[in-house]
Amino acid sequence: MAAISTPLHIFISAAEPSADLHGASLIRAVRALSPEVRFTGVAGPLMQQAGCKSIYDMSQHSSMLVGALGHVHHAYRMLSLVRQELASGEFDAAVVIDAPILNLRVAKRAKSFGIPVLYYIAPQLWAWAENLRIARVRSAVDRMACILPFEEPYYRAFGVEASYVGHPLFASLCAKETDAGILKRLRDGGRPILTIMPGSRRHVVAENFPGQLRVAEQLRARFPNLRILVSVANDLVRPILEEVSHGIDVPVQFHTGGNAELLSAADLALISSGTATLEAAYHNTPMIVMYNSSRFLYQWLFRFFITTSYFSLPNILANRELVPEFMPFYRSIDPIVERAAALLTDSAAREQMSADLAELVRPFLDTTASDTTAKILLDLIETHERCAPPRRALEQCAPT
Repeated sequence: MAAISTPLHIFISAAEPSADLHGASLIRAVRALSPEVRFTGVAGPLMQQAGCKSIYDMSQHSSMLVGALGHVHHAYRMLSLVRQELASGEFDAAVVIDAPILNLRVAKRAKSFGIPVLYYIAPQLWAWAENLRIARVRSAVDRMACILPFEEPYYRAFGVEASYVGHPLFASLCAKETDAGILKRLRDGGRPILTIMPGSRRHVVAENFPGQLRVAEQLRARFPNLRILVSVANDLVRPILEEVSHGIDVPVQFHTGGNAELLSAADLALISSGTATLEAAYHNTPMIVMYNSSRFLYQWLFRFFITTSYFSLPNILANRELVPEFMPFYRSIDPIVERAAALLTDSAAREQMSADLAELVRPFLDTTASDTTAKILLDLIETHERCAPPRRALEQCAPT
């Protein structure tokens, strides 16, 4: 890749807390290759700390499934500001990260102004509504940076230039060391430990933590020494966790910012799906995935578009039920309690699940997603400026 001689200006859009984290890593990786690059866009606090100018912060309004309906006004405002910014003609490329409901619209707007688009963390078309969305992706995206190995051939089969870059979550996990002192304190006494991970979004926590707590309550009745730890992802969800647990006759301990220790100490984890399942897999923690969304919408709408056999990421990657999953909704917690009780009493089953999870994540541990994506982005800009007039009036289009 030839060096780019003049400073670049890149628009970047991250609409969720996890995307804000991965966007910040990408910004640092790009600047390691080209220090003068400027970034502007839809950016949360981590991207702003990495030097991105934010025109709007959607990271505290992110949603999935029916929860998205409650944030339509934020999305409308954000998209209006995005259009105004992109119309300035200042940008050499646009990067959109995950969140296809919003970011496919951002990508479309960028393309309408002649800006090349890199999509980082590919939309999961293989999971649902493939036929309805593939044409939109193909028309709005120039390059696709995929974080799951099977996504590269999947997208290439549809004519999208895609590359597998690795999963950015694992780079951040590998960079963190488990605090041995905290881990020792959690394990003191030899009591079995149940770790609950309710999620980082308010509506997800509100939908799922009550069921997780009811499971914990029934397990505590069977295992009186069971210690129950709850991960508090951020200050926004803490009031919900405290309100739901108030009056429940189950002693729980809330922990902030220590998932590595909570998962490493756990005999079993209850997780609300999402990338937290991969975090648990990284720590080889036996888990049950439970997510209780709208049964009505699933039965009458979503089930007609879903094309995947599994819903949780460990099972999707393994292409089998490696971990028990109860999603996208469940009618009763009784089957969940039974599976959890069986795992808590069967150390051999837990050890086998831990070994299977270790094998599952092993291929991800040596990947450098941010660095690889940064190179793809700069190559996209170079290729685009060779083949089309750049925004800088004084530059000449190089012959191919």
